[in-house]
This record gives sequence, C-alpha cells and structure tokens, in this order.
Amino acid sequence: MISWLYVWLPRFCGCHCRDDRSFHYRGRRFPVCARCTGELVGILAAALCYPFFHLSVAWAAASMIPMVLDGGIQALSSYESTNGRRFVTGLLFGCGLLSLFFTSTLFAFRWGVQLGMGLSIT
Repeated sequence: MISWLYVWLPRFCGCHCRDDRSFHYRGRRFPVCARCTGELVGILAAALCYPFFHLSVAWAAASMIPMVLDGGIQALSSYESTNGRRFVTGLLFGCGLLSLFFTSTLFAFRWGVQLGMGLSIT
C-alpha cells in the first residue's frame, strides 16, 4: 500500500517530489511535497466540513490566491518559500478548490433538475 502511494500519489497531484521541499517522518520523505500535502489535507478537511460549513464562492476563490502568489513569485524570482508556508498555502488552496468544486456541482445538478422539470413527456 505504501509503495503504491509513492508511485501514484505524485502522478495524481502532478508533484515534483523534491526532497528539500518535502516533509520527512522518521527519516522517510512524504510521497508528495509540502505544498501538495497541504492541498490534500485541505481537500480532505473541506470534504469533511462541507455539509456543516462551506466557503462562499468569493472566499473560496480568494483562498486559492496565496498559493498562486507564493508559487508564482518563487518560480519567477530568487525568493525561496518555506515548507511551512507551502503547506499553509496548499491547505488554503485545497479548501477553496473543493469548495468551488462542490458548489459548482450542486449548482449544475439543481439547474439540471429545474430544466428537467420543465420538459414535457408525450
């Protein structure tokens, strides 16, 4: 099971898996980098919390901006982020991403139901 995670999780996330940008536990590197770890934790947290509390569309979109800025500035300059900052921005991004996904899916479902109710079957 663990070896499966180390093969497929980076492919699923599109992760670079750089050792210096990953968390380590008992001398073993996590299967994905700190930012992807944050995204996965954020997605899981948003999935568990969504039935009770979820972000508005504006807040969900805004929560994704810090990761885009942190990663973009790091890619375009000599600025070097920390693993803690990567994790937190990934966490915010994951929460926002899943909130937007669930909200848009529910909207599309409700819209489809409304359209379906307007059809006449003859």
